Amino acid sequence: MEKQIINTTGAPAPIGPYNQAMKVGDFLFVSGQIPMDAVTGEIVKSGIQDETEKVMENLAAILKEAGMDFSNVVKSSIFITDMNQFALINEIYAKYFPTNAPARETVQVAALPKFVNVEISVIASN
Repeated sequence: MEKQIINTTGAPAPIGPYNQAMKVGDFLFVSGQIPMDAVTGEIVKSGIQDETEKVMENLAAILKEAGMDFSNVVKSSIFITDMNQFALINEIYAKYFPTNAPARETVQVAALPKFVNVEISVIASN
């Protein structure tokens, strides 16, 4: 099966040896996004809800580049550094999935790249 690399200037450039997303057949595998501004490279640090909003905007830009949107998402993974922030993250996350939310796991981790508080990856399908 052919693999297609998906990258967009609408989301932050990768900070390591990976691509923003990889399309294989009908599936799109989107790398974990952090609350980094695609233009300035600055990390959003104005609270977990603003951070989650920026992550979701970054995911939206990648999905759009692949000709998809959040309605195509079938699986998401959320990594957070403080499970006490779970409800606040959910408030923002839910705005992007008003119906038919995808399968998901949320995991608390000790640290994330650039010491951010939230990272989200998704898998989408046509």
